Amino acid sequence: MVNKQIDIHRELVDKSLDGSIKAQHQLYKLYAGAMFYTCYNMMHSREEAEDMLQESFSEAFLTLERFRFESTFGTWLKRIVVNKCINELKRKKTDLMFSDNMGNFEDNYQDDNENLPNVTIEMIKEAMNELPDGGRVVFQLYLLEGYDHKEIAQILNVSESNSKSQYMRAKNRIKEVLKDRI
Repeated sequence: MVNKQIDIHRELVDKSLDGSIKAQHQLYKLYAGAMFYTCYNMMHSREEAEDMLQESFSEAFLTLERFRFESTFGTWLKRIVVNKCINELKRKKTDLMFSDNMGNFEDNYQDDNENLPNVTIEMIKEAMNELPDGGRVVFQLYLLEGYDHKEIAQILNVSESNSKSQYMRAKNRIKEVLKDRI
């Protein structure tokens, strides 16, 4: 049995498809905060995040006829936002440093289950700033945006094992940074 998504904002999407500026504005107000957060975490700049947010909404509204209600509007929009940010990072020639030659972390990695006391989300976000761009993007998509490694591999055009390796390296680096700070 196919699990069909119910989009609670379908009426607004339908009105937007019919050209209602008011409905588009309501969709914007509903989703702008969460999408800005995603943009900001990927771009690390308020100005760039605002640009990506506006470009993402513009693209979403211009291509709204392609939305087939196979997922929620929010999920569809988030995919546009993430892709816009990744494309901008690539356009800026940010060296994302993806390499399939990283070794197999699944065989070598041992989770020591060390608990870092008094670690806050803000501390983790600050530690993320010290990651190389490739690891930061994978870490962001996996841990904060909820994509799985298969989806990340498709988005970034890398192998699934590369996504896992990048994530493990980023996670270990964040642990090191946090240990140094605590």
